[in-house]
Amino acid sequence: MSAEYATFGLAPAMRAGDVLANGDYQVHRDFVDFLVDGRPLLFRLSDLDAVSPLASDIPPAIFTEQVRGLLLEAQAPLPGGRHIIYGCPECADLACGAVTAVIDRDGEDYVWRDFAWQTDEHADLELNGYHGIGPFRFRGAEYRQALLAAEAQGGRRRVLLIGARVAVLAKLAAALRTIGIGADIAHDTTDVHADELRAYGAVAFGRAVTQEERAAVRRAFEQAGVQVAYVDGLAPIIPLLVAQIENALDRRPVEQRRLTRLVAADGEAGVEVTSPCRVRLTAYRLDRLYRSHVLEVFDGILEPGRHRIALDAKAVRGESFVVARTTGSVLVEAMTPR
Repeated sequence: MSAEYATFGLAPAMRAGDVLANGDYQVHRDFVDFLVDGRPLLFRLSDLDAVSPLASDIPPAIFTEQVRGLLLEAQAPLPGGRHIIYGCPECADLACGAVTAVIDRDGEDYVWRDFAWQTDEHADLELNGYHGIGPFRFRGAEYRQALLAAEAQGGRRRVLLIGARVAVLAKLAAALRTIGIGADIAHDTTDVHADELRAYGAVAFGRAVTQEERAAVRRAFEQAGVQVAYVDGLAPIIPLLVAQIENALDRRPVEQRRLTRLVAADGEAGVEVTSPCRVRLTAYRLDRLYRSHVLEVFDGILEPGRHRIALDAKAVRGESFVVARTTGSVLVEAMTPR
């Protein structure tokens, strides 16, 4: 079975959720992505909105089952020895479409081959095969070590919301839970046990929280030996705060992201992407009466590289912010005045 050796690894990844202006939402999914020669395999599949079977929100027993399947210690879920590599992030239903591949053992090596897009039990390689991807040969020890390490790691963490405006915090917590991110509300972390603090991956502060109060929260986490991301809420705009928190929860190195840069200044946005993908830019602003306004300013496919996108004058008046989204990344920037 011929195939050149490739390195195999795993890395945290996410499918960014979203709370839309019309009340609709898409689910946030944390998952483990496959790295082939140090680069996410998902990036080779253009702008595919999908997640691997190693998602952090599935029960531990099912996660273990998925790992055992990839190790060929369980029967393949599809005919012909085919395994689901990426599936629908909303429902994981094969009918929505999935990227599948045959996984074989060749001595100690594992080989992934015959990648295809599949919507039922049988793959048509001639019609739906990914002819430019694979086969990949992975050294057995490296492959097994990566998958068994992922199996041993814990699941998703929650977000702690701290602020003075209870109504805003309640709406934010509800929005986060809607897209699949656990959230709790507190005034401070006084007398909170260290074991409880370890459940959180991020802490979000409202604008009314003082520097002294923020410092006290940070000390509590430091004393508990817990490293978390801290978010300073830009404005009481729920979709904007959701985007900030999702960005904070994304702990991947820059080279493993599609969307790597966002600047907002002088009436335009600067965006950098590492692979072809759909990018949406949304502007939020507060008027003088602290009413929020939203404006979709760009929605299109961008090629790898840096891009400058002009913003509508309506989007940059007063206190304004820009959110950039791809299927797997989200960035937020406050607009620098002209």
